[in-house]
Amino acid sequence: MPPRTRTGATALAAVLLAAATGCAAQDRAPEAPRRTPHPPAAPGGASAPAGFTLVASGDVLPHDSIIRQASADAGGAGYDFRPMLSGVKPVVSAADLAICHMETVYGEEGGPYTGYPAFKSPPEIAAALKETGYDSCSTASNHTLDDGAAGLRRTLDALDKAGVRHAGSARTAEEAGRPALLKAGSATVAQLAYTYDTNGYPLPEGQPWAVDLIDEQKIIADARAARRAGADVVVVSVHWGTEWQTAPDDRQLTLGRALTASTTGGRPDIDLVLGTHAHIPQAYEKVNGTWIVYGMGDQIAGDMINYEGSYDKRGNQGTLARFTFAPPAAQGGRWEVSRAEFLPQFFDTARGRVVNLNAAIGKGEEQYTETRDTIREVVLGRGAARDGLVMGE
Repeated sequence: MPPRTRTGATALAAVLLAAATGCAAQDRAPEAPRRTPHPPAAPGGASAPAGFTLVASGDVLPHDSIIRQASADAGGAGYDFRPMLSGVKPVVSAADLAICHMETVYGEEGGPYTGYPAFKSPPEIAAALKETGYDSCSTASNHTLDDGAAGLRRTLDALDKAGVRHAGSARTAEEAGRPALLKAGSATVAQLAYTYDTNGYPLPEGQPWAVDLIDEQKIIADARAARRAGADVVVVSVHWGTEWQTAPDDRQLTLGRALTASTTGGRPDIDLVLGTHAHIPQAYEKVNGTWIVYGMGDQIAGDMINYEGSYDKRGNQGTLARFTFAPPAAQGGRWEVSRAEFLPQFFDTARGRVVNLNAAIGKGEEQYTETRDTIREVVLGRGAARDGLVMGE
């Protein structure tokens, strides 16, 4: 890996610093289910409803050092992000439905590509996400408009080309009004996605629908619309929280309570909330009977610089969330989470690889034990173990 040097300050960095300091890095129609086997026949010859597993992960944030690593992994001919993700591919590809968070937008084919503070990432990332096993990505973040409407369009075009669905940003009003519907087991799953801000970049002129911004009533309305469109399970991805703060902030707690309390006909409107943005792991918690992951941390990022200007290894820590959903006991009922798990992960910048910590420790890489235990303490910090959350392999 090339020598790592601190990203230089720029005028744009100064403008964005207050909103995006934690993103700085020092260079040190529903698709068919693809993994669930045919369910056994029910009495009378009909197929019994099949449950499914959902895996989700945190921010994919390609800093300059990450781009250089992808170039090196491609032998200098293009960019290959697949080796970086190979450590979690067994978990991601085994899930019936896998969701990522694509925080940045893509540059033009051939570049130039940039890291912090205004990201333009190689579009080859999209193919790597697909190869790893991801089905859909949230694309609403504070960096969604780093290269305006053109960058947004390039990103969604590249994800489409790779066969990865997306939610949270849109090229047309029609696309913005349509939830991402995916099949998993016997269920139709809707993914919705929202961000707290776009780092002060205005929405493109005449395109108020380009990026979904957090608004409690809109999220609930969108969730209800997704149900009407056929969703059995509604998943909401939210880019929220306070960077470098382990505890969920007041807005996360307030919005989380409101979203999980919303019901229609006695059935919750939202079945799972997945958080990104804080750049460090945050707690999982069951609120009003619904799981909230306040923050999954970063999945891919360079050496992260905190508000004190120091390297903070927490910025390379994260979790894979894995939830198993069981079919409802009665038609029209709720798909319940029958098993909730978290898998600690770490982006080892010295190796340029995402590490599934339990798998690595199981193979004798004891240097990761302290990091794994730190993540576990944070994730369980709001009592999730009492509601059945366990650490997975």
